[in-house]
Amino acid sequence: MPKGGRKGGHKGQARQYTSPEEIEAQLHAEKQKAREEEDQKEGGDGADEEGDYQQKCKGVEGLRDIENPNRVAQTTKKVTQLDLDGPTELSRREREEIEKQKAKERYMKMHLAGKSEQAKDDLAQLEEAARKKEEERKAKDYTTLSGKRMQSLFLYK
Repeated sequence: MPKGGRKGGHKGQARQYTSPEEIEAQLHAEKQKAREEEDQKEGGDGADEEGDYQQKCKGVEGLRDIENPNRVAQTTKKVTQLDLDGPTELSRREREEIEKQKAKERYMKMHLAGKSEQAKDDLAQLEEAARKKEEERKAKDYTTLSGKRMQSLFLYK
């Protein structure tokens, strides 16, 4: 037997949708009923119904009127009210990205000027390689010259 105790279930059944007109009619009927009940309680003529109508509060909502200081009411602004000329604040990520790019640019300037540690190390290695290459060239020249002298000595004998 499958999990749940029976085959099938509620999934796959035909769905029934309520049309917008039906919903509107239900809301209108509920409002009308609430107005009638309010009129009966007041015993008035019902001429000023819509202005006095308030929705019932749930729980202890109606006992105290407390304003939550942490809740910020969202206000919508019109396009004409927007201040596009004023300074815009960047997010933390955007600020960090800009700082990172500026630091990279500063480092590249120092590196090209030869002031960074890595540039100094690179220059030292290049100088060492050039010195070794020069020594090898001198040693090669010396061996070729000494070899030619030896050949010339053998020719004169």
